[in-house]
Amino acid sequence: MGILSERLILISLFIFIIHSIETLAYAVRLSGARVRLLASALSLFNVMVIVSRMANMMQQPFTGRLVDNAPKENAFQFVESQFRVIIGASTLGTIMGILLLPTFIALFSRAIVHLSEERGSIPALLKKGLSKEYFMRGIKHIHLPRLSYIKDIKKKDIPIKLFFINMLITAIYTIGVLSALYASIIAPERSATATMASGLINGIATILLTIFIDPKISILADDVVNQRGSYNSLKGVSLMMMTSRLLGTILAQLLFIPGAEYIAWLTKFM
Repeated sequence: MGILSERLILISLFIFIIHSIETLAYAVRLSGARVRLLASALSLFNVMVIVSRMANMMQQPFTGRLVDNAPKENAFQFVESQFRVIIGASTLGTIMGILLLPTFIALFSRAIVHLSEERGSIPALLKKGLSKEYFMRGIKHIHLPRLSYIKDIKKKDIPIKLFFINMLITAIYTIGVLSALYASIIAPERSATATMASGLINGIATILLTIFIDPKISILADDVVNQRGSYNSLKGVSLMMMTSRLLGTILAQLLFIPGAEYIAWLTKFM
């Protein structure tokens, strides 16, 4: 049981990092619009996505092991309770991302400028950023979000449809692997099929995110750079979308079991 607890903590840490990074992706867009270097910001954004995807890949085998080690007499309750802790870690990671938004806007703004000065060299940027001088400078930029972030938001500027779409996609992405693994317990005779379905689910969620969410935020950032939009409005809308992500991780708690049952049913036709 102690080993399982340590494994659960490790998985939760991975999930926490993944959702913090993906939430802070909005800070990269905001920083790019702020310093008017969107192309350089995109490069930094891609690095964050790679780190997030790598962390996601690393945690999946550990999560699968939780199912393998589940006691046969109460496998459903055991796995469900552990998976709900993992989903909770995604919520905490998103909250941390929101709290760190002002800090990372300031840090990313400087990182994007330095990346441009280094002619796109990520290793050179990391070497400079990890130096004692720049590390101490970074500490000075730590501060929490303020109410002024949302005071300039007008009701008509809030993308209501986008808000709910983002919330649903986040929920699906959050439970993709977990529901698939739980489905392998519901339908043990098709456990391999159910487990492999997680890649398809997360792939669809990523595609939907790329089609419906990313272009909209990118257009808003372009408007700021081209002086057709307000930076404060972009910041407010980005904060609303981060809130949508947070609600999506909470919605994931409700969709976890129904999602697993749906996957178990779907495997009959695969």
